[in-house]
Amino acid sequence: MTTILRVEDLSVCMTSRTGELVPVLENLSFTVDKGRTMALVGESGCGKSMTALAIMRLLPEGFVITGGRVLLDDEDVLTARPRRLRALRGNAMSMVFQEPMTALNPLYTVGDQIAEVLRYHRRLSRSDAAEQAVGFLKAVQIPAAEERARAYPHQLSGGMRQRVMIAMALACKPKLLIADEPTTALDVTVQAQIFDLLAQLQDETETAIVLITHDLGAVAEIADEVSVLYAGRCIETGPAQQIVDRPRHPYTSGLLACVPHLSVGKARPAQWSDLGEIPGMVPSLGARGPDCAFLPRCANATEICRSRPQPPLEGVAADHAVSCWRAAEIAA
Repeated sequence: MTTILRVEDLSVCMTSRTGELVPVLENLSFTVDKGRTMALVGESGCGKSMTALAIMRLLPEGFVITGGRVLLDDEDVLTARPRRLRALRGNAMSMVFQEPMTALNPLYTVGDQIAEVLRYHRRLSRSDAAEQAVGFLKAVQIPAAEERARAYPHQLSGGMRQRVMIAMALACKPKLLIADEPTTALDVTVQAQIFDLLAQLQDETETAIVLITHDLGAVAEIADEVSVLYAGRCIETGPAQQIVDRPRHPYTSGLLACVPHLSVGKARPAQWSDLGEIPGMVPSLGARGPDCAFLPRCANATEICRSRPQPPLEGVAADHAVSCWRAAEIAA
């Protein structure tokens, strides 16, 4: 199978006010094959969006890539010159941002914004680009596409704006699509429609997708592989169904316990149980030592966890690796 994206030992730091480098991402590695979906999962502050921005070379001011490689179809994005980056973004790799209302330009119609991508990368005429923009709006199942193409972002619903972002990202049929929380602030029905749309478009184009989410319930439906991030480190990675069925890290188990499940047709239980929660918060930047970052929140921690640094990812099954001293005991 063709590997589209290979991230090797990616490290990102933030420059503090005193000039010190504070780790944000540490030695992150994963691959995404053609037509496959890799989900990056974790709470807010775990480094998911920062990973996406590092891959796209769109890090905010004060953040720097301090190590690693990002290979897009064997081309290192991290060493690409600005002109080459402009040619890659929107063409070979695209991103659906978390909040479409801030990602879309409020001064241009959505049709013009999709057409701009086609005119820049495909060198189409204004009329041809406008015609194809309408076609892409139809492809993402926006009704009355000709009329909607003349609308401004504020005139569309949240679900339609997200569909416009997907249409724009896929206009040039990129090899890689990064979807950063594509269903944030959308109701459950629209969320399901967006995930179904991504899966359908992937079947048609064989685009590799990096899906960023905190919803492990959605991951089981759409992803092929999963990397669970915590405090800027990958703590578990493997096939999506395997991780959902049998998580090996206490943090992954905690995330799954937080997902509500609707039981239809089952008898009412004798006693209701509370929805799971993970006590505490993700440690802030600068407050992460060499030991396991999840240690203060972990109910399974023992003396070995407190006396040793966080272990590297170690294989526990086929293509399944976990960073936990007690992974074998927890799985038993």
